[in-house]
Amino acid sequence: MRQSYLFTSESVSEGHPDKVCDRISDEIVDLFFRAGAKEGMDPWAIRAACETLTTTNKVVIAGETRGPSSVTNEVIEGVVRAAIKDIGYEQDGFHWQHADVEILLHPQSADIAQGVDAMQPGTNKEEGAGDQGIMFGYAVNETPDLMPAPIFYAHKILRLISEARHAGIEKVLGPDSKSQVTVQYENGRPVGVTQIVVSHQHLVEDMTSNQVRERVEPYVRKALPEGWISDKTVWHVNPTGKFYIGGPDGDSGLTGRKIIVDTYGGAAPHGGGAFSGKDPTKVDRSAAYAARYLAKNIVAAGLADRCTLQLAYAIGVARPLSIYIDTHGTGKVDEAVLEKAAGEVMDLTPRGIRQHLNLNRPIYARTAAYGHFGRTPDADGGFSWEKTDLVETFRKAV
Repeated sequence: MRQSYLFTSESVSEGHPDKVCDRISDEIVDLFFRAGAKEGMDPWAIRAACETLTTTNKVVIAGETRGPSSVTNEVIEGVVRAAIKDIGYEQDGFHWQHADVEILLHPQSADIAQGVDAMQPGTNKEEGAGDQGIMFGYAVNETPDLMPAPIFYAHKILRLISEARHAGIEKVLGPDSKSQVTVQYENGRPVGVTQIVVSHQHLVEDMTSNQVRERVEPYVRKALPEGWISDKTVWHVNPTGKFYIGGPDGDSGLTGRKIIVDTYGGAAPHGGGAFSGKDPTKVDRSAAYAARYLAKNIVAAGLADRCTLQLAYAIGVARPLSIYIDTHGTGKVDEAVLEKAAGEVMDLTPRGIRQHLNLNRPIYARTAAYGHFGRTPDADGGFSWEKTDLVETFRKAV
């Protein structure tokens, strides 16, 4: 492992065109779980795979679902418009009231359903994975939430600005923004930032880059640890000079195009599958949550300073095909021992993951911006994969 280097990660706000799509897709997943609960539908039977495309005053939603009859296109459209309004889009080119919403959802494929729903050989309860694929989890003791510092602070910058915007403090800033931080590592630890990038939409057309910097710089300084910004730190705020046309009016958006922003900022591998718009039968989402949960608990237990964990699945097959762990030379016990323990402390079948993390509930829209990981677990079960309640279990298992 290199000990001294620079590493950069980016984040994007909830108003970024791709994040608007992630939010809409996840709102639809939540809608199916909420409506199903009201109608007494078994939450294990809910299915949703929703992709969203946005452009100038246009929203297109496609995908496959199974759920309560009360979820009509009219209801879905209402949820879509409410999400766009909450994000803050009331501009001529993308307005929550005036955008044309086209809904192209249809029932889940019977061929896929039979693999997910069918009882597996040798058992009377296990369901198969919703798709094949590989999923990665990662944790590192660089921040209190055991996240890589570059992505953690890139997210924090935009969250602070967003909170101020929603509170009415920053009325001249629009919903669309991006951040990027380049972190200096020395002796393997993050110690400062050499480059800061913030591109933020402004609602007053003739605002200059310097005027935007005056608005955003206090939040950047608040987000970063004391002493990380020096007189040598280079700032790039709206480096093109103008960012007035934002959101889907300025650039088309698509669900699932910000998967590195959603995870670890490039500091760890990614299996390739997006999370948003998918119910938890899709292991792209649920197994990635489980992998983060296990990796985080391994690091929290002091068994490694850094941990990458991979899971692999086949469609229709319940048990993971493999569990792989790499502690990057920081492990206190053999990685093979950790792999065996990971398979014992948690049932890693799709049903087992959903049960353990309590994923059959409307907790997904909140994940659509500022990362799925490094978040505080909510009282209603959101971000359950960020708990460290397996620490003692892991210690005993190894």
